[in-house]
Amino acid sequence: MPDPRAPRLLCVETYEHKPLSYMTEEAAALLEDLTSRTVFVPATTRTPEQYRRIRLPGPPPRFAVCSNGGRLLIDGHSDPDWRAHVHAQLAACAPLAQVRAHMLRQARPEWLLRERVADDLFAYLVVERALLPDTWVKELADWAGPHGWGISLQGRKIYAVPHPLTKSAAVAEVARRAGTERVHAAGDSLLDADLLQAADLAWRPAHGELADSGWQLPHLRVLPQRGVLAGEQILREMKDTATADTEPNAPPH
Repeated sequence: MPDPRAPRLLCVETYEHKPLSYMTEEAAALLEDLTSRTVFVPATTRTPEQYRRIRLPGPPPRFAVCSNGGRLLIDGHSDPDWRAHVHAQLAACAPLAQVRAHMLRQARPEWLLRERVADDLFAYLVVERALLPDTWVKELADWAGPHGWGISLQGRKIYAVPHPLTKSAAVAEVARRAGTERVHAAGDSLLDADLLQAADLAWRPAHGELADSGWQLPHLRVLPQRGVLAGEQILREMKDTATADTEPNAPPH
């Protein structure tokens, strides 16, 4: 948009002494209001260490889902029972070391920038997208699927994540512990798809993997906005829904 129309932004994440992530000031106000009405649960593929770089407005959420569902944080601390449950679920999948080794064998130095293992649960590559062969991700996914793993391309990162490792399972555990009866969720990547599918009401913006693939669900609201303006609109609609549901006899979220 033209510079004079650009919204004022609030930095909510700093990395290596530099501002990294933002939301609009209006979105910040909407989020503070929403958290006063609901159980707000950040759900992210970030590890706990990466998540702790984020400073959202309002009080720190009591619950947070990190490592794509591999970690359930309660008041900032990893829940050991959930961690043990996750590791038991992953026993049916190929070992992380095997999947990581295969990814590195298939990668090429001309487009591979670096590789990482996240929380001893999943792996990802950082690549130069312009040089990445068009069929490489699909070929990797075809190999990984029978081994119990899924592949997701997000920006410059290619994730390999075991199928049982899901945000939806961890969020369902939060809902059980918090005593909520409905879940509203938003996301933009293939790693968010299971969470949006499990939610009672879901949103996705006009950017990201899900938008690129035209992904749809009957209970999914597809927004025309992209970037920070999409985040603001999602929060506005979530607030409106929560406000309507605070009438007498409405179940908690």
